[in-house]
Amino acid sequence: MRARQPGDRTRDKASLARDVRRVLLGAGAILLVPLVAMRFTREVNWGPLDFAVAGLLLAGIGSLYVLLARKLRTAPQRRAIGGGLLLTLVLVWAELAVGLFGSPIAGS
Repeated sequence: MRARQPGDRTRDKASLARDVRRVLLGAGAILLVPLVAMRFTREVNWGPLDFAVAGLLLAGIGSLYVLLARKLRTAPQRRAIGGGLLLTLVLVWAELAVGLFGSPIAGS
C-alpha cells in the first residue's frame, strides 16, 4: 500500500460525488419506466407521492451501497452487502406495492 498523498482526499470526494451522481441518474432512469407506461396504459397509475417514495428508496439504497462499498476491501464483501441491499429493496418495494407482509406501511 502506498502512503496517502495530500490530494487523495479531494480525489476521493470527487469520486464519491461522481458515484452518487450515477446513482441518482440511475434512479431517475428507472423512474422513467412507470412514467412512460402511464402514457400508454391505465394499468400503471402512479401519483407524485409514489414517484417520490420510489425515488427516495432507489436513491437511498444505491447511495448506501456506494458508501458501504468504499469501506469494504474485498469483492465478496461488496457482493454480499450488495445482495443484502438488493433484497431489502425488493422486499420493501413489494410491501409498498401489494402489502406482501401486511404491515402498516403497505399500500391500500
